[in-house]
Amino acid sequence: MTKSVRYWAVIPAAGTGTRMQANLPKQYLTVNNKPVIEYTLSAFCNHERISGVVVAISPQDTCWTNLRIAAHPKIRTITGGEERCHSVLNCLYYLRGIADVDDWVLVHDAVRPCISKQDIDILIRELNGHPAGGLLALPVRDTMKRADDRNIVCETVDRDKLWHALTPQMFHLGDLTGAIEAAVEKGQIVTDECQAMEMTGAKPLLVRGRFQNIKVTHKDDLPLVELYLKQVTIQITGEGNQVL
Repeated sequence: MTKSVRYWAVIPAAGTGTRMQANLPKQYLTVNNKPVIEYTLSAFCNHERISGVVVAISPQDTCWTNLRIAAHPKIRTITGGEERCHSVLNCLYYLRGIADVDDWVLVHDAVRPCISKQDIDILIRELNGHPAGGLLALPVRDTMKRADDRNIVCETVDRDKLWHALTPQMFHLGDLTGAIEAAVEKGQIVTDECQAMEMTGAKPLLVRGRFQNIKVTHKDDLPLVELYLKQVTIQITGEGNQVL
């Protein structure tokens, strides 16, 4: 009998969020009286297709144990690395002890709290049977400019076929582990999992996501996240007709 492929989530959360200029790492800032990372983790812990969630945290992290969701039975924590790719690789090494190389891994930013069940569903559905894997993304809408070191416009970049990379990014455990290992060995700091896969010659698929799946990078992002999350709450509770 063929063994069923399983799905695992990896959440790199070892960053300090220096661009946020806050006293706490940005994943622990609160929205509607709840830490950002709790919304993120809840989406994966509550999804019936996700077998487990591996979270990479900093050795200096003093906030994790205060989270209510930290004790969830699906969650395991490991020590994060210097860069995102190192944290993800540590998570993948842990998964190799409990998962199969052909299992799928969904890597998601800890600070994208507006991820929905529908986002996860569509990614799993669209990548079913795909040889490489892929990621949620959005086509670029605005005119794109390239600048020099003084922020002077050098050129206007054709936005046709340009996409914003989102997360989750979903690849087979064995393939992704090998791809990030190869990048690290070359001294290449890849900024997302897709880049590591591209370096191996793989051709990941772009799956259209939603603009609400935003990343908390600056303080100005928090009010927008709060609005989106309130819309989700209204939709779930049936208190209105807003749809996220």
